[in-house]
Amino acid sequence: MITIEDFFEEKIKLPSPPAIALKILEAVRKDENSFDELARIISVDPALTVRILKIANSSLYGFPNPVDSLSQATALIGTNALKNIALSFVIIQDFQEAPQGSFDVTLFWRRAITAAVAAETLAEYTGLHNQDLFVTALLQDIGVLILYLSDISSYMALQDEKRVTGKTTCRMEQKKFGFDHSEIGSHLLATWSLPETIHQPILFHHTDIVENQFQDASRLLQFADKIAAIYYGIHANSKCIAVHEGLKKHYQLSDEQTGQLIDTVGEKSCEILDLFALDPGDIKPFSLIMQEANEELGRLNFSYAQIVLELKQAKQSAEQLAMELKMANDSLRELAFRDGLTGLYNHRYFQEVLESELERAKRYNHPLSLLLIDIDFFKKVNDRYGHPAGDQVLQEVSNTMVKLVRRCDMVARYGGEEFTVILPETGLTSAKVLAQRVRRGIEQMGINYNDQMLSITISCGIACSEVDSHGDTRSALIAHSDQALYRAKKNGRNRVEI
Repeated sequence: MITIEDFFEEKIKLPSPPAIALKILEAVRKDENSFDELARIISVDPALTVRILKIANSSLYGFPNPVDSLSQATALIGTNALKNIALSFVIIQDFQEAPQGSFDVTLFWRRAITAAVAAETLAEYTGLHNQDLFVTALLQDIGVLILYLSDISSYMALQDEKRVTGKTTCRMEQKKFGFDHSEIGSHLLATWSLPETIHQPILFHHTDIVENQFQDASRLLQFADKIAAIYYGIHANSKCIAVHEGLKKHYQLSDEQTGQLIDTVGEKSCEILDLFALDPGDIKPFSLIMQEANEELGRLNFSYAQIVLELKQAKQSAEQLAMELKMANDSLRELAFRDGLTGLYNHRYFQEVLESELERAKRYNHPLSLLLIDIDFFKKVNDRYGHPAGDQVLQEVSNTMVKLVRRCDMVARYGGEEFTVILPETGLTSAKVLAQRVRRGIEQMGINYNDQMLSITISCGIACSEVDSHGDTRSALIAHSDQALYRAKKNGRNRVEI
């Protein structure tokens, strides 16, 4: 299993914070009270200045008099809070450009901002004030975005499986990657040189709280996440019950106080979302949601037994639909990188895997070999027997090659009658042995087409990273295997050349 460091280097280019965010961080690191430099950096971006003043005047802080300058905002909310607000704006703006696909980036940031508002509001109710809490809660799930961007298809498959199995996102991520988005997010923010007071609480916000100096912040993040889920997640009622019970246990809040807190978060979030230029959608106080639900329930004329039966049938239908959706998505993902005729991996997927395997081979100083294979005189088969015969030849050669290589090897259709085989952890000697085995296997197979036996041979070119000083790039390895294939055909075909 790869480490988090390997993941960032192999799977995704480590995102950098926006340039203005770097300047803000540097100004604060130089001197905690360096307001003049901080104000100068922020004032360069008029839109950012306006947004900061708007949030200082919002119900999030609730100052009695209007705040009309950065200096006044700093005096009231502090340099550190000003830094965090500025960071929040620039980071969200930078990450809103992520490709959405079936992942709703806008919904992700809506929920993140609601969690940030919930954390600030909860801190007021409990007296656990923390100037870093807003930005910490805002970025607590940024690891989800990083994992999604690393492999969009795989991460959406993971989400499909989560919906079907009912397992948590963190558990599914641990199974897939060996770490979860909490660890990824904490690592990223530490790499950005954000203080421990931000990245350490994030590390534990989905796990059992570890007793350390950040435990209060981690617990506030957990409750903030649950409150945000009430407004945006599924099973809102069970989340609401969990919040009531948890806040009563840890902070001795009454049910009335907790209900008021949840409503306040909904009201404030609408305002703050607008300041971040995000459509708040139909978010409304949870008490109003429950009131509307109760009124609707009162209009139903079903008996209790009928309602239970309807719920049971709905649950069964939802589970069946989720399973069918997962199977459909799996099929679509499979089609995206499979060749329709042969069932082998296609050219695009081959290029991606070769790049990844080559990077891995260089990192760990292990050999990697590549076979480029061409069916000899394939045009004559099409000309003499027709294209259906050619299709059958391609299919049977493909099936035979898959049987002859090892499980760790990847066979792909390069194009036309050309195929490739990626041989991870394989030096030149082993590659030659395997290539000869494939060549002999194809030579010995008989293809029966309309009661006529067709004899097929192949030519094969090998390139290996351990003996090729210039073969440290994907294009070089392919080019050199192509040169070897050309030599094999020139020297009589049905042979292997290096």
